Amino acid sequence: VQFYLDKARQRGTLPDGKTEQPSVNIIGLTTLGFHNNHDGRELRTLMAQLGIDVNLVMPDGASVHQIQDMPRAWFNLVPYREVGLMTAQYLEAELGMPYVDITPMGIVETARCLRAIQGILNQQGAAVNYEAFIDEQTRFVSQAAWFSRSIDCQNLTGKRAVVFGDNTHAAAITKILAREMGIRVVLAGTYCKYDGDWFTDQVRDYCDEVLISDDNGAIADRIAQLEPAAIFGTQMERHVGKRLDLPCGVIAAPIHIQNFPVGYRPFLGYEGANQIVDLVYNSFTLGMEDHLLEIFGGHDTKAVITPTISTSTDLNWSADGLAELQKIPGFVRGKVKRNTEKFARDQGLSQITAAVLYAAKEAVGA
Repeated sequence: VQFYLDKARQRGTLPDGKTEQPSVNIIGLTTLGFHNNHDGRELRTLMAQLGIDVNLVMPDGASVHQIQDMPRAWFNLVPYREVGLMTAQYLEAELGMPYVDITPMGIVETARCLRAIQGILNQQGAAVNYEAFIDEQTRFVSQAAWFSRSIDCQNLTGKRAVVFGDNTHAAAITKILAREMGIRVVLAGTYCKYDGDWFTDQVRDYCDEVLISDDNGAIADRIAQLEPAAIFGTQMERHVGKRLDLPCGVIAAPIHIQNFPVGYRPFLGYEGANQIVDLVYNSFTLGMEDHLLEIFGGHDTKAVITPTISTSTDLNWSADGLAELQKIPGFVRGKVKRNTEKFARDQGLSQITAAVLYAAKEAVGA
């Protein structure tokens, strides 16, 4: 951006004024970003509803020859902290262009983002007021606020979750779970160690523990120790969840081809709030499926013994021990297995029989 703006300045083609109507540069959307195509569509729709023209979207879909037109926008919007923030900071320092870096993810943060945009536009003489729009979208368009008051969401209150991903998505999802859905986030983490202070500042009031690490093994071990009801992370945490028999909703890169849905699935804006509610609710309720299949029969009723992250082979399960373990509902079997193995190690046992399983249950008051 700096190179092409300097080039335009030398050629005398750098525009002097702003667009007649309020306009925005959306900086940070990429072709392979997590749900970025859907987020871009949602942001364009949201800006149009606010009467704001989109001057330029970059880097996705933009040409280097369009960079010289960036100064025509009234402000810059940076939806993802990892991509675009340095560009926005440069444009503010060099050209005095204000920017908004509040990610509009979830009902609360979307409203905060729109109010920040309102403030910037009014400072430039626009005289806009988005309060009525925010109220209408929150109460009548988005279903997220309604869901938070429903009995289904109340059933999630106090559930324990782990959140891990890039700074933008992990921080936003942590706030949504804790603030909008009443879910207890026992750990919020990010692999973006270079920006760990910002992340910690954002989530410290909404979680029990903060983890800044790019060591997948350490992350997996901590998840195993915490035994949450659900994980919200990357494809790496999804694999951890499969090994621990824990449901995982993918909320950030690294991602898989399945995280490029054909249908409209934004994470940003008011429609994004609806999609996140569905993801969270379905992730928590998914754990009941194995139990129901065991009761009523189905193609997934084969015996499943939940593996642990540890590769230790110091314990053996006897036939009667395994038989008793299989009688335990699938959605809690993994936790019972881990507790029993911990009990056996503490007692110095090498084999777990049905009697050991019963003793472990009594030891934890189950």
